[in-house]
Amino acid sequence: MQRYSDCPNILRDFLAYHESIKGQSQLTVSEYYLDLRMFLRFIKLMRSDMPIHTRLDDIPIRDVDLDFIRQITTSEIFDFLSYLANDRNPDPDSPAPDYGISPAARARKLSAIKSFYKYLTVRTKQLQENPVADLEYPKLRKSLPKYLTLEQSAALLQAVSGPNEKRDYAILMLFLNCGIRRSELVGLNLTDVYEDRIRVVGKGNKERFVYFGSACRKAIDAYLPERNKQVLSDNKALFGSRDSNRISVTAVHRLVKKALLQAGLDSTQFSAHKLRHTAATMMLSGGVDVKTVQEVLGHENLNTTQIYTHIENTELKIAAEANPLSKLDFSE
Repeated sequence: MQRYSDCPNILRDFLAYHESIKGQSQLTVSEYYLDLRMFLRFIKLMRSDMPIHTRLDDIPIRDVDLDFIRQITTSEIFDFLSYLANDRNPDPDSPAPDYGISPAARARKLSAIKSFYKYLTVRTKQLQENPVADLEYPKLRKSLPKYLTLEQSAALLQAVSGPNEKRDYAILMLFLNCGIRRSELVGLNLTDVYEDRIRVVGKGNKERFVYFGSACRKAIDAYLPERNKQVLSDNKALFGSRDSNRISVTAVHRLVKKALLQAGLDSTQFSAHKLRHTAATMMLSGGVDVKTVQEVLGHENLNTTQIYTHIENTELKIAAEANPLSKLDFSE
């Protein structure tokens, strides 16, 4: 936990609990840290005599203790949420600041605060009162996830080129066939590839097997001789980078964007995560039941997977409307 050296002990204990006991990923724990650090800095600023223009980043929180947390009121938490909605500048370096962050971003920060207070009241019983227990999350606009059509997916694969062509093609095939997350792909080792499936370590360090078809197997087989010539700093990694390290999430993001541009697709609308949406949609289109798709994607909650059934239902409705026979009416 050295990376959280500027934390007060009470926050460090919370982060350690989520990392070691709950088994959550470093990325999730880091998000908790950033969100709660901002929250505590804001509360400290509002309670102090510091100049109103004091930057949150300049406020130390090492001295925050249980008494400080106990005295935080629901009203102060409302003030923080109002600050996020109206006054928080997500890009301080922008010449034209756009104040206020999205409902989704505010919901994430409120979720971190709720988790923190649940830990203090339910898990460790250090507090009796939970000021956020009944707070509602910001209302989110529900939108269907974007995904590539079969034709767009084919165009994307056909457009792959360059010095890392075989690696990039295998990565795209895994995204489109298996619907894995970027972090899951980055974490793949050579020993995780089996004849017809891969072993994936998902959120919360949960393992699952995801099967793939012959085309994906062929893409991996074409890449492996190239990979076996590399010596990486982490030589267990399935995918390496030009600097002989395990490929990074950022590098995967870049290679997907590059392939999208080469295919003539809008790289602002699609991403590696949209390839995951594409895989899920294609599975449902092919007749796979939603429960199986949930297992493939590694969703803990079936409701998360069911959004793809809405996409499929929309496509079915469009198909029905496109049928010329749907316009004929001889009932009169």
